[in-house]
Amino acid sequence: MLDLNKIEPEEGKLDLDLRRVNYDLDDKSHLRYGDWVTFKSHSSKKVRISRPESPRGENSDRQPQDADYPSLSYELESEILSRFPRWEYWKLSLVNKRCSMLLKSGEIFEIRKENGFKEPSVYMLASGETNWWTFDREFNSRRKIPDLPSDVCFTFGDKESLCAGTHLLVSGREIDGLVIWRFELATNCWYKGPSMVNPRCLFASATCGTSAFVAGGVGIMANSEVYDTAEKYNPDSRSWDPLPRMKRKRKLCSGCYMDKKFYVIGGRNENGELTCGEFFDEGKNKWELIPDMLKDDPVLTCHSPPLIAVVNNELYSLEASSNQLKLYLKKTNTWKMLGQVPVRADSNRGWGIAFKSLGNELLVIGAASSSASYSGNSMAIYTCCPDPDAIELQWQPLDSGRNRLSSFILNCSVMVA
Repeated sequence: MLDLNKIEPEEGKLDLDLRRVNYDLDDKSHLRYGDWVTFKSHSSKKVRISRPESPRGENSDRQPQDADYPSLSYELESEILSRFPRWEYWKLSLVNKRCSMLLKSGEIFEIRKENGFKEPSVYMLASGETNWWTFDREFNSRRKIPDLPSDVCFTFGDKESLCAGTHLLVSGREIDGLVIWRFELATNCWYKGPSMVNPRCLFASATCGTSAFVAGGVGIMANSEVYDTAEKYNPDSRSWDPLPRMKRKRKLCSGCYMDKKFYVIGGRNENGELTCGEFFDEGKNKWELIPDMLKDDPVLTCHSPPLIAVVNNELYSLEASSNQLKLYLKKTNTWKMLGQVPVRADSNRGWGIAFKSLGNELLVIGAASSSASYSGNSMAIYTCCPDPDAIELQWQPLDSGRNRLSSFILNCSVMVA
């Protein structure tokens, strides 16, 4: 628990004793006595780190006692805690009721959003596992999240996942039909619902800040038609809002968010494979078609949806047939080859591969290629900072074998909060 020395404000300034602060408030520099720290909030406060004065007549080496440090205001305490690594937030519930409520109410995440703090973490379900795991940004630590309280049909069936703010949404089929389970980071609990306006599977999805989009897919009834409908998830109201229909019906398609638009790419319908893409412009409230977006992609039987990810507003694709990474050139509607990735996307026609954006990096997880440093059947994890002007990208291995999960990834989503 933080125990900081609060002195009466003088010209809007407070003094804090550095010896009682166990966390560096600015990860770009180390705090020192005499430094000033500004906390961004509705009423901005500037705080000086200072040495506490010893009471008269006492040895200057006397260690400060708890009674010497009046408690912080709730506002200042919240501002300080919001700067802690989000990965460590689960510990707040063990400190006291105030910290626990700050977490469970979601208030601390609202403060982080106001101050522009973002920290990605990865949620994953691998083959052979019934529990979801969450990993920190560097894959140095992992935690098993609580069991998803669904039935056996949902547990062992196909699922699709996406993140919206601090919510992880997992869609799948229970005995009674299609459902969505929602994991909330603030409470560390699973909740059932909300169901989509048009429940679906094999759909495209994309995250935009605290919201998420879905489009296309198909129902679970026999001979169910392919959808051209789309919806947007609002985590504040925990509800889905319908969007205008797409230009094409499509399932087994992929989605991404780029240039402030929701893109849906590839897929198939009753007429066969689709090489076109389309995007939804919220400002205009309509869809625009992009012909021949995937015209040069080899057509494989029973292949996965396109493996795509957006970093720094640039679209990248992992070609499942060749393990080639490609960059989409928006002006010419063509693709530029950037070399092979260090995992085997071709071994299962793209299935079992996680290809995601992780902050300003690309993340790929799967079975290692023969030239990679990984061995065995455990998952290989690589990242790279993509450069659109590069001839070939440099991939950096993560994890070093600490996280022994299967190399076949069933579901993977990145939460940024």
